[in-house]
Amino acid sequence: MKDEHVSKNMAMYLDTAFIRKEPFGVVLIISPWNYPVQLTLIPLIGAIAAGNCVIMKPSEISQNTEKVLAEGLARYLDQDCFAVVCGGVEESTRLLAERFDYIFFTGNPVVGKIVMEAATKHLTPLTLELGGKNPCYVHDDSDIKNAARRIAWSRFINAGQTCLAPDYVLCSEAIKEKLVVALQATIREFYGEDPKQSPDFGRIIGDRHYQRVAALLKHGKVVAGGQTDDSEKYIAPTILIDVAESDPIMQEEIFGPILPIVIVPGLEEAIQFINKREKALAAYAFSANSQIINQVLDRTSSGSFCGNDGIVQTTIISLPFGGVGHSGMGMYHGKFTFDTFSHKRACLLRSDGREKLNEVRYPPYNESRLGFILSMTEVKRKGACVIF
Repeated sequence: MKDEHVSKNMAMYLDTAFIRKEPFGVVLIISPWNYPVQLTLIPLIGAIAAGNCVIMKPSEISQNTEKVLAEGLARYLDQDCFAVVCGGVEESTRLLAERFDYIFFTGNPVVGKIVMEAATKHLTPLTLELGGKNPCYVHDDSDIKNAARRIAWSRFINAGQTCLAPDYVLCSEAIKEKLVVALQATIREFYGEDPKQSPDFGRIIGDRHYQRVAALLKHGKVVAGGQTDDSEKYIAPTILIDVAESDPIMQEEIFGPILPIVIVPGLEEAIQFINKREKALAAYAFSANSQIINQVLDRTSSGSFCGNDGIVQTTIISLPFGGVGHSGMGMYHGKFTFDTFSHKRACLLRSDGREKLNEVRYPPYNESRLGFILSMTEVKRKGACVIF
């Protein structure tokens, strides 16, 4: 939080130049239902650390957690500075009509556009943490068993309701069958012969989301799972093959325990497939060859990237978490959260004397002064490019 002193040019050598981190003011945090505690409290902590007041709007879909947050936070935080607003679309719409100093939204791109449109009316800066169809490329030389375990864990944790989960797998025809067999074995290992009975496998959050995800099973061929139960909002961990690019499951973020496998001839086609689509929140690649991993990293763009695993990049708080393009804007986690909620104010403190040093910048101008002005205003840094 301290003022950050910066390099100066010769003209300002006797002055004080620094960046001051100031709070924006009153911040609105709109959090989602899939990780309702974590995705409310992490931005809240950063906003408090930066000195802001905060209004939180947890998701009404995870209504029990919404109630706990509303009651619990009110007991421990200064109610003059922090408040929790409960409710649905109407309450969110009314909040967005107000003028805030910063908005932090986590959700899907459809609602993200609504939030961004509301923010533009007041020129309010914002962070959008959105989702997307996260690609996962599995190269022919991968350790298929290890890849299957890591992909299955990251896809089916929280019943697939994770924004960072791999949304589809790209692989060649040559390893498809091996990968399918390995995924089938992994699902049995993780959740037993009947995942419905497993205490480690979750359910879909509500009826509307359940119906949407269940409808995606109508396309492609089920090679693992596929069972559903309306009464429990249960969808088994499912693997699909023979899906078409035009199928709904390849057009929208799944956000459920279904993993489609798409065949591509090789690395080049996989990269082309990824780059034809909107930039995702995360991208994954599996290979025993680091050069293959680096090619996917270098030639694609996403909010984050992980080689030979899934989701775990977000556990490192020294790495930023955030999207790019369609998957969002801005970042947080660790110090990045403090930075997100801080206005970096450029400050220069000068003496009211020493006017002789300023005369060179005043008119009338002549060519002989140019070299002196350039030398006095240059900031020299090792390896830096200086632009005037």
